[in-house]
Amino acid sequence: MTETTESAETSAARFNPFENPQFLQLMVYRIFTMLSYQTVAVAVGWQIYSITRNPTALGTIGLAEVIPYFLVAPFAGYLVDHLKRRVLGMFSCLVLALTPLLLLLVTTGKVHVEGTWFIYLAIALSGCVRSFLGPIYNALFAQVLPRSDFVRGAGFGAVIFQLGLVLGPAFAGLSIAKWGLSTTYSLAAVFAVAAAIAVRTIKVGERPRPESRPPIFASIAEGGRFVLGNQILLAAMALDMFAVLFGGAISMLPAFIKDVLNEGPEALGILRAAPALGSVVMALWLARNPLERNAGRILLWAVALFGLCWSAFALSHWLWVSAAILVVSGLLDGISVVLRSTIMQLTTPDEMRGRVSSINGIFIGSSNELGAFYTGSMAGLMGLIPAVFVGGILTVAVVLLTAWRAPKLRSLDLRSLQ
Repeated sequence: MTETTESAETSAARFNPFENPQFLQLMVYRIFTMLSYQTVAVAVGWQIYSITRNPTALGTIGLAEVIPYFLVAPFAGYLVDHLKRRVLGMFSCLVLALTPLLLLLVTTGKVHVEGTWFIYLAIALSGCVRSFLGPIYNALFAQVLPRSDFVRGAGFGAVIFQLGLVLGPAFAGLSIAKWGLSTTYSLAAVFAVAAAIAVRTIKVGERPRPESRPPIFASIAEGGRFVLGNQILLAAMALDMFAVLFGGAISMLPAFIKDVLNEGPEALGILRAAPALGSVVMALWLARNPLERNAGRILLWAVALFGLCWSAFALSHWLWVSAAILVVSGLLDGISVVLRSTIMQLTTPDEMRGRVSSINGIFIGSSNELGAFYTGSMAGLMGLIPAVFVGGILTVAVVLLTAWRAPKLRSLDLRSLQ
């Protein structure tokens, strides 16, 4: 064992997130943004399907968010790299609160509109602001932690992220059933404001402003060249993007619950929370037992089995069997989330974290929405169950292609990046 490896392992063993108040405050920012976003996502899905009874309409929710996300993300990364990150984070969270407030106006009848176009417009605003949230988190992550703590810090951050995915859908489903959509949207806005306060009050030194700011498009292109020139980072991003695009059918859960499982909104909360519950369990385990050896092979196996889980889910007609399958899919996705975030943190220079994180967001964050549109469209063409089943099989095919085309990822050992 080399001296560098020994030092990294010793530091990792000493890592205790509860001894770093700025890191904990960053986690507060992360979970409240997740709670706000996830609560709105569940409520909007339920509202749209209740109005239209059309799975394609559920897929259109994703399209309404991903188009503005794509358009704004490159500029968001540039701004994160060149402006005060905490201030930018505060304003982003305040704008995030506008989406549930706009939806509240529609739900309460304060704004009278025909059809669902205004709902999609509010979701488009959410897509714009969400392009800032990930880059801000990743940039501040590297400021509040020393590099030697990145591996375990990423694991703990994944725990918080997945905890938000558990609590948000579960809370939203129960809130819709007990209090209705209006109260649910109001609470989502409160979560976003809490996140704004948390990120603004993080005590971390601002980076010195450069004497000259590079042209915006040249700076964005620099980030793109960095990602394209790093086979491991590019392959990890592409693998997750296509896996979620084909194998993630979360947006179809309202249709499964109403038309296949014949359940109510409480079941929507259960199924939305099930994969995140599995991810929390896995992330907790990985925070204490980080995967360093054979990380690339483990990542490939995890994504392949994730796809097979969704194929199995498509064939289930029992709520608790479906929930159990989604928990297993979450365990596997938890491996992917932790490894991918660790790879990005370890391979990205600090001055480029905003831009690289934005590119990662285009690959990863937008894949959920594109996946929603893809699955919704396929469900309209070939039926709900066949569309989700085939999507899982396509995920396995993506893994095989990635393993063939990216040998550096296949042989990745995280110790070589530390």
